[in-house]
Amino acid sequence: MDKAKILIDTDPGVDDALAILMAHRHADVVGLTIAAGNVGLAHTVANALKLVETIGAATPVFAGCAGPLVAHPPESAAFVHGLDGFGDSGHLPGVRRAEAEPAAQAILRLSREHAGKLVIVAMAPLTNLALALKLDPELPSRVARLVVMGGAVTGRGNTTVSAEFNIGFDPEAAHIVFSAWPKFELVDWELTVRHAIAYGTIEHWSSADNAQARFFDAISRKTRAWSQERGRPKLALADPLAMAVALQPDIVVRTGEHHVAVALDGLARGATVVDWDNRSGAATNARIVMELDQARFEALAASALGAGS
Repeated sequence: MDKAKILIDTDPGVDDALAILMAHRHADVVGLTIAAGNVGLAHTVANALKLVETIGAATPVFAGCAGPLVAHPPESAAFVHGLDGFGDSGHLPGVRRAEAEPAAQAILRLSREHAGKLVIVAMAPLTNLALALKLDPELPSRVARLVVMGGAVTGRGNTTVSAEFNIGFDPEAAHIVFSAWPKFELVDWELTVRHAIAYGTIEHWSSADNAQARFFDAISRKTRAWSQERGRPKLALADPLAMAVALQPDIVVRTGEHHVAVALDGLARGATVVDWDNRSGAATNARIVMELDQARFEALAASALGAGS
């Protein structure tokens, strides 16, 4: 069986790194398009380049948008991921450079080259994808699947009361994508919390004797410590969860199909608003993942680090 063709839109980021490793282990990664998000664009691009260099991959890296579409002050998750996005682990910068082609244009070109087969896994604010859609509204017709890590479907956000980070960073971009895409798969923050992973399990994976495990161990220490200091019983790994859904669609146990919109104003700005009871009459645009096979998820993540689950 041919491996899936995957394009990853990302803002690395510790959990992004593990998701990218998972994709390289189990799929054909045709490119990484990079946005600002967890930290600024200079760091997210550098982190993507360092990661593919560490694993010896030739995957092209395309720099994208340095901030939200609208001039709102950008957020940052440096307090979780470290100022450099990779846990302030002191790793030496890579020697590779990003491609000259901008991320939005790369998305469109790769969608044509792999028309009908491309799976886009969006693990960052949706700025690059929204810009690509504005350049070419026909983009969704060429993409086999769009898997989005974002949102909090019952309003239990992780940055504001109701907003999840990726959607809250650039609500206008999310609104553009959610409005234009006929059907996407949504892996939200609340699912991530329900499928968090024990710290001991992460430590076991990170102790494997190979380059990718050692690298992940180093960059994830700060995030693990931050989470434990706040009394969180397990580590939430949002982007690897979305990648698991992209790699193995049958890992999903339960879904809900609903219309999802994005709040753009007021106290709930950045919230994902789910029409659970079809009150609006709007067409269903999202397949919301509600539950998946935890053992298979953990096995996929472990294999990316060369560890037994």
